[in-house]
Amino acid sequence: MKRLRPSAQARGPARRRVATGTAAAFLGVAVALGNGLASPASAADGTTLSGIILGVGANESQRTVTWYSSDDTAQKVQLVPTTQLVNGEFPAGAAVFDAIGGANIATSGGYNRHATLTGLKEHTAYSYRVGSEGNWSATYAFTTQDFEGDYDFLFYGDPQIGSSGDTAKDQAGWQDTLDVSLGANPDAELLVSGGDQVESANTESQWNAFLAPDKLRQYPWAATIGNHDVGGKAYEQHLYTPNTDRSAPYYSNGNPASNTSGGDYWFIYKDTLFIDLNSNSYATSQGGGGDAAHINYVTDVIDKHGSEAKWKVLVYHHAIYSPASHAKDSDNKVRRTDFPTTFSKLGVDLVLQGHDHSYSRSYLIKNGQKANPDEQPGAADVYPGPGGVLYVTSNSASGSKYYDITKPDSSGTSGAGNGADPLNPDSYWYNSVQNQEHVRSYVKVGVRKDKLVVENLRSGTCQTPNAAVELGKVSCTNTPEGQPVGSVVDKVTVHPHHGNGQDLQVDVPDAPPGEFGWTIDGYNGLVDLGTAKDHDGDYFKADGRINPILVSDSRRSLAPWSISANVSDFKDGDKSFSGAYLGWTPNILQDGAGAKASGPVASGYDDHGQGLSVSRGLAWAEQGHAKGKAKLGADLDLKIPGSVNKGTYRATLTITALSS
Repeated sequence: MKRLRPSAQARGPARRRVATGTAAAFLGVAVALGNGLASPASAADGTTLSGIILGVGANESQRTVTWYSSDDTAQKVQLVPTTQLVNGEFPAGAAVFDAIGGANIATSGGYNRHATLTGLKEHTAYSYRVGSEGNWSATYAFTTQDFEGDYDFLFYGDPQIGSSGDTAKDQAGWQDTLDVSLGANPDAELLVSGGDQVESANTESQWNAFLAPDKLRQYPWAATIGNHDVGGKAYEQHLYTPNTDRSAPYYSNGNPASNTSGGDYWFIYKDTLFIDLNSNSYATSQGGGGDAAHINYVTDVIDKHGSEAKWKVLVYHHAIYSPASHAKDSDNKVRRTDFPTTFSKLGVDLVLQGHDHSYSRSYLIKNGQKANPDEQPGAADVYPGPGGVLYVTSNSASGSKYYDITKPDSSGTSGAGNGADPLNPDSYWYNSVQNQEHVRSYVKVGVRKDKLVVENLRSGTCQTPNAAVELGKVSCTNTPEGQPVGSVVDKVTVHPHHGNGQDLQVDVPDAPPGEFGWTIDGYNGLVDLGTAKDHDGDYFKADGRINPILVSDSRRSLAPWSISANVSDFKDGDKSFSGAYLGWTPNILQDGAGAKASGPVASGYDDHGQGLSVSRGLAWAEQGHAKGKAKLGADLDLKIPGSVNKGTYRATLTITALSS
């Protein structure tokens, strides 16, 4: 009589595994699949949520989201792995990130909001929406990739929506460049701006056109202030950036409270330190800190964070080495004198620029002059050596405006000079490649283990959409057959310098996370406590041992774990008695995995307690325990009141594992 059996099947071994959380005899997992929707947002209560854009965060595990609202209400971002959407609905446990912001510029009205999404996991598709309960935008989606290793980012020069005079045509070209570039490079991880998102800083119709493409809600935009963006607050209100210093030195007029945008910022993505400067502030006579402030900023960021990254990339709007209308601008000659020596000294690898609406790739520049006089024009591979920096200027991404290449003069072939290249007299001394075809293009940068691959690619042809050509502002003779969409204008591979020693590199992949689990050791037979013995008619007593439980923990986290159990009532047909009368004394049969035995539990007959009718600990291990295996046991003590009727009783012991 009075027999006990484990909760697992009695015909073979019972195995239970968990990585985190809880595992018991049975574990259910539900998965729901869904897709994010991308459509204009109008809230149920009439509040309009517009201008939604995904931005970069401080690192690869973060993103920012910025948007406009027609009403001044508390708002937030809801975020969830896309697989957890149920029929397009967000579950109750979706992550929530509170938004902050304020009133917009007077000409546009409304309010701006932004929030930073943190704690993102790699290789995960996420869906998000902005607003508040009962007042949500449409749902949008983005996907994270590996947080280590190679990746591509895309660089876009001057969309400058509205500069052709036809905002709709400019928008069409901008939309097409995003579609073409991301269609060809769907796994690109960042979209980097060369500045001048719009023609007129505070014209919201132009911002609406710039922000119209849904790709800007799916891929993070790393914003840059151009000279056409700086004259109002709309840039700051539409494009929030991480780690941003918005103090006076980084505003051209020295006044962050004025109706202008400004600030320098940085972020690290994988092995790349990006530093973005407001190059509109270049001279202290304007009122701000000028180039000296930027130099101090870059120096400070690299001193503090340069060792955290393999590559250093600077981004600012005003191209100091470009071939077109702005090549000889006096302000660019100032920057061309101020910046290069510091950039060389700090080990900058690549500088990305806009402003001149043409494409150029510099020679490697060291301390304001050509690093190697023998470097040939258009070289496919370059070797910077110590201090060599590559400067790239991107052409128009929208086709709204192009500047034609200008001629060198006799002003010198170093420093601020605009003299001719001795190896190619039609080009400026500093440029290896110059190009203007009056077609849209973008720059792709492949960040690899030991090289940067920089390509300028056509995203359009002479055909529509190409606003500047359509409106007769420039001519165009390219043909789709000769220079098709996706064809390469220029490509160069930058091989970094490793000093006089030999740098060693090894990729360490993610180790298997390991596993925590338990199994009945050997055959999971019936635990037969035999025939209970009478004790003077007061109670019956039986004892025995559970089948040993083998615990295995190979997790790298060395997280704590515990095994517990509880027993059901003992039943024989319609007869029963409480499982509270069963007690036990746990023990460790084989040391390992940090296992420690839990304390004894008395039979409820002895202490009028609940015995094993409620969950009781069998064994546990603390944080930081060693990996390994342990064998757990327990001596059973069953005392049954003498009033219980004769019979053969069985109960089920349910074993539960907890791990974190």
